[in-house]
Amino acid sequence: MDKQTIYQHFRSDESAIIDELSSLMTQAATEYRPILTEFLNPREVYIAQTLLNTESDLKMKTDGLLQGAERQRALFYPEYYEPSEADFELSLIWIKYPTKFATLKHSQILGALTHLGLRRNLIGDIVTDGERWQFITAANMVNFLKIQVETVGKVKVHLEEVDKSEIVSPVDEWQGLQVTVSSLRLDTLIAGVYNLSRKHVKDLLSAGKVVLNWMDIEKPDVEVAEHDIVSVRGYGRFRLKALQGVSKKGKIRVELDVLKK
Repeated sequence: MDKQTIYQHFRSDESAIIDELSSLMTQAATEYRPILTEFLNPREVYIAQTLLNTESDLKMKTDGLLQGAERQRALFYPEYYEPSEADFELSLIWIKYPTKFATLKHSQILGALTHLGLRRNLIGDIVTDGERWQFITAANMVNFLKIQVETVGKVKVHLEEVDKSEIVSPVDEWQGLQVTVSSLRLDTLIAGVYNLSRKHVKDLLSAGKVVLNWMDIEKPDVEVAEHDIVSVRGYGRFRLKALQGVSKKGKIRVELDVLKK
């Protein structure tokens, strides 16, 4: 699959990540050494794997520190190289706060981090066991974050870097769901997952309340692909896990993971 074919295989708004990943792969191949990406979401990992299929002399390994991490860093490396854990330059941060008197939310933590001007690809998964909160970040960001982050929402916090052995067992709030839809259009899937009218979905899109793979989107007719993650403000988010074929009536059966608000 040449590069032009790859562009056709993915959406036009994904051309930037295709170019970025291609450039890193080229660097790994020409310099004959491992090259590390920032954190990638599942869709970007899928794109990277697709691109890697065109590079016979390169391999790829991903790591997000947490088993089954959603956001991971990818390492592109030549065949001779044996990757180590240290190559991924990952750090685990524990958010210390008065758990008896305050509560935190995922959105508050992410907001506190992005408010600093950080790009989302510098932060990995944010996890909790229901009380304790931790997040994974690039190792070179630790000192900056420890100095800059003093509050999350209105709660005073202290960030502490800890060994990965201290990672919490995250509460898995994703629930499996199977739906049958007429198409893989974004508006059709949202309506099917949340049992909403197409008009209401259109209003959500127009109001900027829908995010596809961490990008704001307003077009209802965009097709959702496997590994895509859709966030709908006020409802939660879902990811398209797999296509399960077409029914006798021509409907598409899809398997989803749903995280409700």
